[in-house]
Amino acid sequence: MDFSILRRIFRNPAILSFIIFLSVMGPGIITANVDNDAGGITTYSLAGSQFGYNLLWIFIPMIIALAVIQEMGVRMGIVSGKGLADLIREKIGIKLTFLMMVALLLANFGNVLAEFSGIAVSSGIFNVPRFIALPLAAFFVWLLVVKGTYKSVEKVFLLASSLYLSYIVAGFLAQPNWHLAAKSVLIPQISLDPTYITMVIGLVGTTIAPWMMFYIQSSVVEKGISLKNLKYSKIDAVFGAIVVNIVAFFIVLACAATIFSNGIQVNNVADVSMALAPLAGQYASILFAFGFLNASLFAASILPLSTAYYVCESLGFEAGVSKSFREAPVFHGLYLGLIILAVIIIMIPSVPLLSILYLSQVANGILLPFVLILMLLIINDKKIMGDHVNNRPFNLIAIATVIIIMSLSIGLVLSSIIQ
Repeated sequence: MDFSILRRIFRNPAILSFIIFLSVMGPGIITANVDNDAGGITTYSLAGSQFGYNLLWIFIPMIIALAVIQEMGVRMGIVSGKGLADLIREKIGIKLTFLMMVALLLANFGNVLAEFSGIAVSSGIFNVPRFIALPLAAFFVWLLVVKGTYKSVEKVFLLASSLYLSYIVAGFLAQPNWHLAAKSVLIPQISLDPTYITMVIGLVGTTIAPWMMFYIQSSVVEKGISLKNLKYSKIDAVFGAIVVNIVAFFIVLACAATIFSNGIQVNNVADVSMALAPLAGQYASILFAFGFLNASLFAASILPLSTAYYVCESLGFEAGVSKSFREAPVFHGLYLGLIILAVIIIMIPSVPLLSILYLSQVANGILLPFVLILMLLIINDKKIMGDHVNNRPFNLIAIATVIIIMSLSIGLVLSSIIQ
């Protein structure tokens, strides 16, 4: 990406830097926002509804953890010019990589089912039958990638990211107790109660998932961000981590201020949306439901795309949104196949969706530590990263983050098995 023309036109360094950032911006913000998918919003809603303001403190460490991981992803992609799956194959060989990709494919498909299930739930809130909503959603996400280029698809994804602001508006409409919220952030009320610990694990699990590490790196590679603009891509990664957690914060806030404060029992997002209407007003209820539909549709586009990226990279097939079906048949075929299969399964009335989601959650928990360890091994390899390996202080932060996430992931798996 050559910005020499812009540099001649714009002499002011601050203006030039901002324009370059706008040109580079995308992968970090998009990847982070997809973490607020159907499962994420459900988890945040239940956290606020069941525990009130008590879990707001967790978003500070989650910002740090997500920022560290996203920064490593963009740095590896820009410096190496390769996707994460490609680098893993070179590091551990094709056989182990193939086994890992099969496990990731199965886990990701469970997540794709969750997103289309979210579309069915949110469309039901607006009284649109699922047999109409699901095929239309599937056609939209397929058409978006097949007919678009990377630039056009990224613009749509950035627009979808901006629509998450509806949750911030809903949070203000809920009229929360700001003093109590600030106190909960600054002075954590940590409990050893099993349900509290399980919710903490669930919150972290919805924020950091294996698929996102592959997607963000593949995105910066396909976008063609040059090494000289690495700092702007890092800002994009950190900014995305901050924004996504602010949105999640307001989801918890809205539910804490209304549903928890009034002692109402809810089990899913549809219950939350309906409960908000008499407590925070009809607009808050509509905004909440709209945000859930946007999140489900957004993630239903990204997750199959992420899967297609890392499967093709790991096996050496051509991959990329800007490539045609003829140029990348496996990439486009896998993307379409995941979408069609997910819609068919969700349309079946008696499908054991909870079991599928449970198994995908366990698989994510098992795979996440391995992916993080491989990322650390790669980013500290001077043959790959040159002078852009982690420095000592950053390495300590990254390793600490990995240890914490590994512990929580193991806890998530164990709690899932016990339950």
